[in-house]
Amino acid sequence: MRRAFFGFSAALMLGLQGCGGASDSKVSSSSSGAIRGGLCGVPGLVGERRGDVSGRMRGCGIDNAVSVTRVAGVRLTQPAVMNCQTARALHNWVERGAIPAVGRTGGGIASLRVAAHYSCRTVNSRRGGKVSEHGKGRAIDISAINLRDGSAMTVLGGYNGGRYRGALRKMYRAACGPFSTTLGPGSDRYHQDHFHFDTAQRGNYCR
Repeated sequence: MRRAFFGFSAALMLGLQGCGGASDSKVSSSSSGAIRGGLCGVPGLVGERRGDVSGRMRGCGIDNAVSVTRVAGVRLTQPAVMNCQTARALHNWVERGAIPAVGRTGGGIASLRVAAHYSCRTVNSRRGGKVSEHGKGRAIDISAINLRDGSAMTVLGGYNGGRYRGALRKMYRAACGPFSTTLGPGSDRYHQDHFHFDTAQRGNYCR
């Protein structure tokens, strides 16, 4: 069941996540393992251990980061850097939320289109703002579900209407629980074209 803290102001809601801006293309860390399964103790998580990731500003960075390439048999369109808690939450959501929601539509899920992952920046890249959850390795943004027949369930085009509306809404609802924050179309103007999921250390905030 989705829950929301209705007393939060719009400004506080933006502070929870901080989308807007591409993920860092350069992650300052040393690789400590080859591509492998069983990341973070989960057999269905495939990727690479990255060790500690340092940020270019105070508050950014990840302890024992991982770079995830495949989750529960589903490929990510780009390697996503995050901490293990977030990787496990992503696996939980893909396995128990996204895959069942899609079912056999389009032959099933081929990949998840990753819009953003680790990025050392402030909320919405505003100067002087608080560090985004993306900057702590606790967040991932998904803009589409690519299907095996070559079609795609896009958040922008399908969440509010069309043949994929039901599946997209079902998988979005399923993210509340594995993730502590879920934001998407209707949450605010920053999330009309993607789902934002994070594991910030607070109670659930699902909009």
